[in-house]
This record gives sequence, C-alpha cells and structure tokens, in this order.
Amino acid sequence: MGRGLTSSSPGSLSEPNVYEFGAPYKHMFDDLRHKDPELYKRNGILPMLKRNSSVKLAPQRRQDNADGSFDIVFTFEEKVFDMVIEGSILAFPKLFFLFVCLMLFL
Repeated sequence: MGRGLTSSSPGSLSEPNVYEFGAPYKHMFDDLRHKDPELYKRNGILPMLKRNSSVKLAPQRRQDNADGSFDIVFTFEEKVFDMVIEGSILAFPKLFFLFVCLMLFL
C-alpha cells in the first residue's frame, strides 16, 4: 500500500518493507523472497506481488496523475479500494472515475 513517496508491505513486527514508488514489483518480489520466502508466501505478499507484476511494472502514485487523465481505477484489496475512493473524492471532487475492486478469494 502506498502513501506519500513510498510503497510499503508488512515486514517484521517493528519495521515494514518500504520501497520507492516506481520500484518494480519483480525487485520487491526478489527482495522479499531472499529475506524470508516462507513468511512472505504465508502472509500473501509474494503471491500479491506476482499478481501485480502481471498487471503493471511497478506501483504508481495516483496523485502524480493530477490532471485526471485516467478513467478507471482497479484495486485488488477492499482496504485499498476504500482508501482510493476517499482520496479521489477529496483530491478530484469535480471529476468522475470508475472504481473497480477485483477481490480474489483463494
């Protein structure tokens, strides 16, 4: 999940894994697989990164696209979906977007 200038994912209890926006999902996947493959497979992070890499190269900051040049926003997690809707209403109150949450149940 990303806010500000970085994207983060769960790590140890005291320290999340933090990556700059634009860091490829493959880089994150390889980094976490090197750190603790069983932990990140069990908590769903590695499958999520693999899935995300099939959609796009890297996380993007929606705020960097402030001209509203996108029409559809896809998310894969309900929590992220809610955050995107709330942030979009505040940042772009006069623009219309289609929001789609593709929740996958395994």
